Amino acid sequence: MQNRIDTKLKEARDEGRTILAPFVTIGFPTIPMSSEVITSVLEAGSDMLELGIPFSDPLADGPTIQKTSFAALKNGVTVHTALEVVRKLREQGTKAPFIYMGYYNPFLRYGTTAFARDAITAGADGVIVPDLPTEEAGPFKSVCESHGLYLIPLLAPTSTDKRIKQACLNAKGFIYCVSLMGVTGARRGLRSDIKTLVDRIRKHTDLPIIIGFGVSSRQDVEEIGRIADGAVVGSALLDRIGRASTEDIPEVARNFIESLIPSKRINHKYKD
Repeated sequence: MQNRIDTKLKEARDEGRTILAPFVTIGFPTIPMSSEVITSVLEAGSDMLELGIPFSDPLADGPTIQKTSFAALKNGVTVHTALEVVRKLREQGTKAPFIYMGYYNPFLRYGTTAFARDAITAGADGVIVPDLPTEEAGPFKSVCESHGLYLIPLLAPTSTDKRIKQACLNAKGFIYCVSLMGVTGARRGLRSDIKTLVDRIRKHTDLPIIIGFGVSSRQDVEEIGRIADGAVVGSALLDRIGRASTEDIPEVARNFIESLIPSKRINHKYKD
């Protein structure tokens, strides 16, 4: 069966539109509510989801996601919890691609082969591991791909051409392009040199490029649509969820995602 990531990205390319991929921390503010948020943001028009698996030392994450991860850990969230959340969503008929984002230690402790097997069985499609360098990712990548789970590479403004080439070699799904130096977090506007990084990546792959870190507004999504294939929004969404009363959270999440989607949602990269 074709990976859902490939199917969704091809659909978006054929339609000439920009992918929107929110990030949701599993277990924040509670495990059941995080599932409701996932459903709400998909109903609002999201294409795929990054599902954060909390970890005690999230080195790539800024204050917002650190807070949500801490809350999720207090709620008892584990890798097993993340697998169960996806399994239940698939049983309910959810068809969007799911990509876990988590740190290597929990996967290693769970067992990398067992994780790849159980993630695919639950209904996940990919995994992003911010603290697993390209140079050391080979064994985990092989295990994941042997089960049909994509290990999505991360590239940043500081990535050398050598690392970009290595990360793109035999990559699957898409390339995650980090828009800034530093940790995650909502910011005003994107780096002016993000197009330079995208152009450098394009020299080594035809895979879609999705930009994350610092995406906060419709303007950001529209700007990304001029140079890349999709946008990830995390902290800006979680900030709003964190400020909302419990009963309003699904609606707040839905309204925010709807506010990000351009009226025509055209990816200018594919025009003409």
